Formats: sequence, C-alpha cells, structure tokens
Amino acid sequence: MRTTKCQLLVTSLCVMLLGLSVATLSTVTHYGLHFTLLSNISLESNSYRVIHHTAFYFGICLSMTLILAALLSSAATVRESQLLTAMGFFCFALAFCGLIPAACWRYTHSTEVEDSMMDVYDLVYEEVRRNASSFRRHELTAIHEAFLCCGKHSPFGDTANVETKTCPSSQVRDVGQDCLQEIRDFLKKHMDFVSTLLGIAIGFTVYGMILTSFLWFSIHFSSNLDRKGKYILR
Repeated sequence: MRTTKCQLLVTSLCVMLLGLSVATLSTVTHYGLHFTLLSNISLESNSYRVIHHTAFYFGICLSMTLILAALLSSAATVRESQLLTAMGFFCFALAFCGLIPAACWRYTHSTEVEDSMMDVYDLVYEEVRRNASSFRRHELTAIHEAFLCCGKHSPFGDTANVETKTCPSSQVRDVGQDCLQEIRDFLKKHMDFVSTLLGIAIGFTVYGMILTSFLWFSIHFSSNLDRKGKYILR
C-alpha cells in the first residue's frame, strides 16, 4: 500500500496542477483580447458568443472538480479514510465524465468555432465595405490590430479602400496577411493546446480512479503494509 499511497500523492499533485492549468486556460480564453473582441462584436444570431461563455463556465467547473479530486485523494491517502477515498474516486469519475464529452465535442465540432469566428470578421468587413460605418470601421481596425492582419481576399471587388482605412500602417504594405487565415491559424494553435491538455487530464483522471479504488479496497480489507500484523500471546 505504501507504493500506492506515494503514487496517489504524486498523481494528486499533478491533477491539481492540471486543474489550475484548465482554470488558467479558461480565463485566458474568456478574457483574452482576441476572443473577447470577437465575442463583443458578434451578433445574437452568431453561435460564437454562446460557445465563448459556455467554454469558460465548463472549464471553471472542470478545474474545480479536478482540484477537489486532488485534495480529497491526498487527504484520503494521509488519513486512510474510506469515505474520503470514495469521495475522491467520485470526483475523478465526475471529471472523467466531463472530459470525454469535451474531447468528443472538440473533434466533432472543430470547424464550428472556426466558422463562427470568421463569420464575425466577414460581417464587420462587409458592412464597412458597403457603407463605411464609423462604428464598424473602429471594430474592424481593432480586429486588424489584435490579429496583426490586414483585410481579406474578397470576390466582391477592390478592397484596397477598406484596408487603407482600417489596417495599421505597418500591415498595409505586407502581402498575404489575410485575416481569415490569421484567425484560422490562431485558433488552430489554441485548440491544439486545448486538445493536449484534455488528453493529459483524461489520462490522469483514469489513473486517479484506479489508484483510489485500489486504496479503498486496501483500507477496506485492512491490507496496510505499514502494520506488521496481529500478535496473540499464549
């Protein structure tokens, strides 16, 4: 049991770090300049705002569950409590049940977030191109400055006038700085990091469930290796 306890303590520490990482990533995603800017601009009919807020609240709940599982399993290891071990196992299982749908959604709806973000840019860009609204022009300029890009390849005619008014002076002369491509590349890097974090978290939650269940049975059947056994004097 001593080996199991050491492994569970190390796993609990890693899970706590994962929980803090998930909380940090969720906060960065929710309050980061790139994501917040597009979320504030998007219309109610666009699904990006819903995805943006849902991802934040789901990430915070998941991080709290992981941290709670780490704390309970650590306390259960030190105190050798069946109740705390069972609660730790339950939190690991709850986190696992949240991680699996999140990973599945990541791969089955990978283009939905990308399309919704690019739709926001398309909407603002085309409105500026059609009527040169000062309000929309300010939003488009903010997007160009945030993503360090300049305009897009439009099939509806010359866009040089729009780009001259909304692109930073350092970006106007650059070639190939298509904003749709820049948004796609930015989101791909972010989602790759999310996928890596989800994969690591799933592995540790499964390992945590195995260790906590083994510890529970060890405590239940009193197979504590720290004890030398019972002695009967005759």
